[in-house]
Amino acid sequence: MFVGSALPLLFASLGALWTELAGSLGIFIEGFMSIGAFFTYCFMVKTGSVFVSCLLSALICGALGFLSAVFVRVSKANPFITGLALNLAAEGLTAILSRLWFGTGGVLRSAGLFARNTGFMQTPFIAAAALCFVLSAFLVYRTRFGLRLRASGLSGPATEERGVNPAHYHAAAWTIAAILAGIGGACLMLRVGAYTPGGVSGRGWIALAAVYLGFRRIWGVALAVFVFALVERMGIMLQNIRALPPTALLGIPSALALVFYAASCAARYRGKNSPPQHDGAG
Repeated sequence: MFVGSALPLLFASLGALWTELAGSLGIFIEGFMSIGAFFTYCFMVKTGSVFVSCLLSALICGALGFLSAVFVRVSKANPFITGLALNLAAEGLTAILSRLWFGTGGVLRSAGLFARNTGFMQTPFIAAAALCFVLSAFLVYRTRFGLRLRASGLSGPATEERGVNPAHYHAAAWTIAAILAGIGGACLMLRVGAYTPGGVSGRGWIALAAVYLGFRRIWGVALAVFVFALVERMGIMLQNIRALPPTALLGIPSALALVFYAASCAARYRGKNSPPQHDGAG
């Protein structure tokens, strides 16, 4: 159960890290998790295959992420505002399609369909998450692509002076982030066994906090995700204590994300503004 709680956040946080390294905040992670969850359900109904459903929904998310990056580049739109718009559009799009295809805007569930896939968490998705982290670490820190991606995030004009177009790397990061967020949404939907409107429940924002809690490092992000997953499990167990309101317990991960985000920002600010240390010689 603990790994099941961590898996959606692992994929989403890794996607958010890609956009952060490319120089933009992945506000849209929440929206693409919703899109990934919805389309995975739709394809599960049609194909009955977890692998095919996740693959197709990830491709849809990747295409939408790429088109969003192109839109930002061509229109010079603000990436932050664009990300917020994508989150709102995702909720509206899934609601409209749900009514058109299934006749309801509420919870979509097929007990017989998902009964055959109760063990999906135990092998393929855990292996896929580990592979994504290892592959990301290699690409980001051991390849020319990763070097140019990080350089584009640090200083776009400087990379342009060296003949590298940062827009290409921003688009690649947005595409990768959308794919990973879509897989995270698929994990969440398959774990519950149903698609629930609003079921992402702020996990996209917690993924952003995990990036900063992990100090923008791939393995640091993985550790931060497990911290959040542990807190989520503790909140669920504490629901047996009747003296504590359930709404407060459900809000613990989000509140912790806010606290950790503020603490990491304060730590970076102090590091940048701290006076240089002298050894006393001379």
